[in-house]
Amino acid sequence: MVNEPTHAPLLSIVVPVYGVEAYLYQCLESIRADIPAGESDAVEIVAVDDASPDGCGDMLRSYATGRDGVRVVHLSKNVGLGLARNAGLDVATGRYVWFVDSDDWLPPGTIAAVLDRLRQHQPDVLMLDHLRVHEDGRREVDASSHLLRGITGVTRLDDQPQLLRVQHTAWNKVVRRDFLDHLELRFFPGWYEDIPFSHPLLIGAEKISVLDRVCYLYRQGRQGAITSTRSGRHFDAFAQYERLFEWVGRKHPDERLQAELFQLMINHYLVVVGNDGRLHPHLRRDFFHRAAEHYRRYLPTGGHPLPSGVAGLKHRLVGRGDWLAYSALRQAHRVAGRLRRPGPAGGVDTGTGSVTADDDPNRVADTATTDDGEAVTTQRRDALAGSRLP
Repeated sequence: MVNEPTHAPLLSIVVPVYGVEAYLYQCLESIRADIPAGESDAVEIVAVDDASPDGCGDMLRSYATGRDGVRVVHLSKNVGLGLARNAGLDVATGRYVWFVDSDDWLPPGTIAAVLDRLRQHQPDVLMLDHLRVHEDGRREVDASSHLLRGITGVTRLDDQPQLLRVQHTAWNKVVRRDFLDHLELRFFPGWYEDIPFSHPLLIGAEKISVLDRVCYLYRQGRQGAITSTRSGRHFDAFAQYERLFEWVGRKHPDERLQAELFQLMINHYLVVVGNDGRLHPHLRRDFFHRAAEHYRRYLPTGGHPLPSGVAGLKHRLVGRGDWLAYSALRQAHRVAGRLRRPGPAGGVDTGTGSVTADDDPNRVADTATTDDGEAVTTQRRDALAGSRLP
């Protein structure tokens, strides 16, 4: 560690770092250069080198040299995103903590807006809006961003239950450190580590503030990103949801809450099982049956409202464990997607390789879905994108 602070800042920004040599400087500079004049004592950056195999460790050493408020933790072995965040949290000294991924970055004016809102509302959790940024530079509103609109002052989940359906990541929430300790929350190892962390924050919070402003730019399609990687590690989602339901059952045993989380869980599983970019074909059947087992295990006693249309049909098929019917439905949608796709001369493309909602949960077909499984009509998503893009 370098540059030990001599005071307690208002905000600690924890940046876990692994294999992001091409993006690291942009991330760090978007934070440090955005700190307003006279506010340098209010913000510290804690960068965690998770035994990165590239030049990130040396970059961090160089970056921290001569820059006050930048601290670096070097881990001796790779522990993964969640545990690297824990390592940064262990040494962070701020009253609030914000986890920023090192391949993403902040738009100008973010730090001032965040500090102002923290001082004004003193919330347990501050929720932030974001944009998805694609490799071609295109910026897209997230399908769940509309759920943040129109909330003034401080609120609770009981009063704004839709907030549970906002993208369930750590990086769109700034959290009061004492509150985090009170909930006894830390990140678990494995992929999808945000699941048992993000939802409990909102469930346990007495004071939630919403900053209806784009404060985070979320990079899409990076090689090595979880949502762009085919791997059996997507099965980690099952253990993470088990941890979530164990925490909810112990801390907040409310059937309405469990029904809401149940629907989000099944939506999320359907996103993963239907996405060619995440699962090899030979793993898809096993993933589906694991999802069906969780459906039976966590189905609320009083049931839950099924989504309408095709989404509801998929829920029913998971509930029955009917892999053959699900795979036939999925194939039918893929064929329909190819037929709907315009051809090069304005005709119909009947070839292969088209994108369907199952392939990319944010685009095409009759409904799109966020990474956390919140469904939104394509028409509404496009309207939102048109009204929110800068």
